[in-house]
Amino acid sequence: MSGSIKKCSFANIITSIRYWIFHSITIHSLFIAGWLFVSIGLAYDVFESPYPNEYFIESRQGIPLITCSFVSLEQLDEFSRYF
Repeated sequence: MSGSIKKCSFANIITSIRYWIFHSITIHSLFIAGWLFVSIGLAYDVFESPYPNEYFIESRQGIPLITCSFVSLEQLDEFSRYF
């Protein structure tokens, strides 16, 4: 075999300095990356959701609700014109 897998107990992993150095960098990096993803607006562009100031615009102040199941496709088409 080319190598063997070294098995460590959970306590050895948690008390390892290498574990804490690695995770002290990666956890903070992920938090900052997520915060930047939302704060610069890239999340709204990627998931095609409206920006917070675009939820209720002047032309559409009501909540888009489907009120009749027989004309639901027409109502969806009407709602999609606003987006």
